[in-house]
Amino acid sequence: MKSRNFLPHVITFNTEKMQDRELESNLMQDFRNVWHPCTQHKDFESITPLMVERAEGVYLFDEQGKGYIDAISSWWVNLFGHNHPRLNAALKDQLEKMAHVMFAGITHQPAIDLASSLVKLSPENLNKVFFSDNGSTSVEVALKMSLQYWQQTGSETKTRFIYLKGGYHGETLGALSVCGLDIFRNKFEKVLPKNLEVEGPDCFRCPYGLNRDSCSAECFDPMEEALAEKDIAGVIIEPLVQGAAGMKIYPPVYLKKLQSACDSHSVHLIFDEIAVAFGRTGSLFVSGALGLQPTFLCLSKGITSGYLPLAATLTTNEIYSAFYDDYSSWKLFIHSHSYSANPLACSVANETLTMLSEDGFLATLEPKINLMKQMGQQIFEESKWCGEFRQQGMIAALELVQDKKGKKSFSLENRMGYKVFLEALKRGVFLRPLGDVIYFIPPLVINEDEIKKMMDTARECIAVVLD
Repeated sequence: MKSRNFLPHVITFNTEKMQDRELESNLMQDFRNVWHPCTQHKDFESITPLMVERAEGVYLFDEQGKGYIDAISSWWVNLFGHNHPRLNAALKDQLEKMAHVMFAGITHQPAIDLASSLVKLSPENLNKVFFSDNGSTSVEVALKMSLQYWQQTGSETKTRFIYLKGGYHGETLGALSVCGLDIFRNKFEKVLPKNLEVEGPDCFRCPYGLNRDSCSAECFDPMEEALAEKDIAGVIIEPLVQGAAGMKIYPPVYLKKLQSACDSHSVHLIFDEIAVAFGRTGSLFVSGALGLQPTFLCLSKGITSGYLPLAATLTTNEIYSAFYDDYSSWKLFIHSHSYSANPLACSVANETLTMLSEDGFLATLEPKINLMKQMGQQIFEESKWCGEFRQQGMIAALELVQDKKGKKSFSLENRMGYKVFLEALKRGVFLRPLGDVIYFIPPLVINEDEIKKMMDTARECIAVVLD
């Protein structure tokens, strides 16, 4: 018999105003059996999790019918809002034909169409698409392909990757080995491959005292020095925005220097666009918008607009050719997933790309981007607790500090960002923070009235918590 003694005796959900006893029972069952990601469950002793019954457009609805603006697109995946009729139709149409089939020795039209579209829309050097099922795995695929390529082309000593301090690329062990955030990796440090971390851009607290809009990426020197090491296989980077680090935004000039340096040193360049592709920064792909040509492009999250798990790793014909040989050579890429190129996921992804590529859609983001900028800048100027407002396209963030002039952070124990999150919930906005960074990645279809409510709620809640 399974033990049930792990429940703390003090657990009593905060249900004084809860009239629905069934809801209370469901939340208790959740607490007994479910282990949520990135969650300290002890918080649930005083704060109940949000029970979502349905979702429509940019809103999540609880069992009482109260709506909450999904200001972070349900972990950055939702592009066109919840329950979109065109995406629903694409899913239903495919469901009538085939829900799943293995992707080794079998192919199908949704995957063929999706690969063709990704190749057409991405930088011109990328010609091959390897499907998997989540962002971390798309990174693992890129790392493994890079390592195997060097082994099979006479450069067996190229075995390490360079990554940025503050970088995040997923939480499987290979991806953690190129993670620059201690909170994710320090418990596993002893078993991780020994890759090379370098200082990267920190525009909010720039050690050179420069402005991100006019600098020449003087902070690139540590990367240049690291690239001189003889055993470097590749560099992995989140282009323009370091997401999990707190939406740290840096200028394109850093990426242009990186492309040139990687080419000079014959090192693979891996762009992790999992969080920033598909319109998030205002363009379909960061790499394409800047005219860059990474060796690998990792994609996931918004690729199905949040409907189903799917990921893709794009690479070049040169990489692919190193694996193309007689079977007996064992040069094939042995990496498989049961749900690779799932037909349902590929069908929704195809419709997502169609909607993104329709004439004028990305142009409709401009007034929304400008409104977020205007309102975010106003919050920064008016609040003594906002150290910086930063934005890249439809991604924006307010960093809370206890000393605006000195840019001094609050102590971890204060949990100011979490308190702002709780206040925003009361007002119908779901604003899950990154520490003390209040960030906004709403669905691309959010309208201007909803943006105003989202930003005004953030301003009001910062004032309530801190003033």
